[in-house]
Amino acid sequence: MSFADDLAKYCQAAGDKVDQLVRDTAIGLQASMMTKSPVDTGRFKSNWQCGLGGMNPDTTAPAGSDALGRTEVVLQGYKPGQTIWLTNNLPYAKRLENGWSQQAPSGMVRLTVQDFKYAVKRAADAMK
Repeated sequence: MSFADDLAKYCQAAGDKVDQLVRDTAIGLQASMMTKSPVDTGRFKSNWQCGLGGMNPDTTAPAGSDALGRTEVVLQGYKPGQTIWLTNNLPYAKRLENGWSQQAPSGMVRLTVQDFKYAVKRAADAMK
């Protein structure tokens, strides 16, 4: 079975809760990237952003702020068909993703993307 088939199966099983499945999956993905983020001052981990229909370019979140809480608030406005953007726009984000930190030598985003199928499954299972 392909990933697309699996995704269709999860969405069908979610029925009228597909929007919640999408939101919960996005929150899980954001949490995964945050967990995998290297921490020096905490500014990078706090600057994960969520945008709907386009990238949220903000880079002003102070260290220790609740990036996941902000993501949850943004996702409350999610409408079916919108693209959800999960980004970190700090100037050194690409270097960190490419192994610049010994705390995250394999990055954060690419590891989370590899786990996407399981993130959807976890969100679907939690809805049962």
